[in-house]
Amino acid sequence: MKIVILDAYLRDPKELNWDRFKALGELEIYENTKPQEIIERIGNADAVLVSETPINKETLSACPGIKYIGVASTGFNVVDTAAAKERGIPVTNVPDYSTVSVGQFTIALLLEICHRIGYYNDAVYAGRWEANPEFYLEDYPQIELAGKTMGIIGFGRIGKRTGTIAKALGMKVIAHGGKQTDAGKAIAEYVCGDRLFAESDVISLHCPLIPSTQGIINKETIAKMKDGVIIINSSRGPLIAEEDLAQALNSGKVYAAGLDVVSDEPIRADNPLLKAKNCIITPHMAWASKESQKRLIEESFENLKAFIAGNPINVVN
Repeated sequence: MKIVILDAYLRDPKELNWDRFKALGELEIYENTKPQEIIERIGNADAVLVSETPINKETLSACPGIKYIGVASTGFNVVDTAAAKERGIPVTNVPDYSTVSVGQFTIALLLEICHRIGYYNDAVYAGRWEANPEFYLEDYPQIELAGKTMGIIGFGRIGKRTGTIAKALGMKVIAHGGKQTDAGKAIAEYVCGDRLFAESDVISLHCPLIPSTQGIINKETIAKMKDGVIIINSSRGPLIAEEDLAQALNSGKVYAAGLDVVSDEPIRADNPLLKAKNCIITPHMAWASKESQKRLIEESFENLKAFIAGNPINVVN
C-alpha cells in the first residue's frame, strides 16, 4: 500500500512524527501541499491523509487509485465525502483527539476577554503601571462569569468539555445541537436556537461546518442576542458571517469576540475582523497542544490500520 500524507506539519517534530505509518506501507510525507500540487503528489497512492488540504470531486477523478482518505482532524469538511462515497472510498476522522485541548483553549479565550491579561502584562512592561498615579490600571472592565449563561452551539465532545469547565466556573450552561444524552443533560439544558440566542451572555461555537451551520452567526441571529454578548469560535471560521460580526462589534451589540478560526486561513489582510473593536484572534491553534498532537498521530494510525484489516472505524461517510 502506498500512503501519502499531504499536510504533516507538527509543531514539535523532534518529539512527534509519522514514522509509525511506515509499518503499514510505502510512505510519502509532505509538511504542506499547495492546491496545484495535490493531484501530482497523490499520484497512484492507495491511502491519503489530509488535515486542511482539500480533496474534491475533481481530485478523486484524477486519482482513481485512492481507496482510503483519512482526515487528521475532527472536522472533515475539506473532503467531498459524498463524492468519495460514490466511489466506495471511506473517509475517516479523528473525533476525540483535541477535546481536552480545544475545551481548555475555548475557556482561555473567554478568560482573556474577561481579564485582558495579555494586554495588561504588555502595559506593565511598557512602563504604564510605574507611571500611573493610582495603584492599578483599568482600561477594560473585569468580568465575572459566575451566574452568567453560556450557550453552546454544537454539544458534542468538545461542546460538553467546554460546558463542564464553564459550569465549574459557576456559569449556567444551555446547549443547542447534537443528540440529547443523559451525559449532556447533566451539564446543560437543551434549548432551541432562538432561546439560546436570547438568553446567553456568552455563545461558544462547537458545531461542524455543514450547509445548515454555515453563517449561523449573522446579522439576523445577532439581532436576537443580548446586547453586550460575547462570542467565542474555536470550531470553523465560516460558521460566522464575518462582516456582520465586525459591524456588531463596532456598534457594541456584541461586546467582544474570541476567535481561533476565520473563514480564510491563514487570515487575509482584508478580513473585516482585523479592524473590529474588542476582537481577539489566535492562529487556529486550539487543537495543537503536544498531548493533542500525539493523540492525533496515534488515532490516525489506528484508523488506517483498521481499514487495512477490513474493519474501518470512525467513518464519516
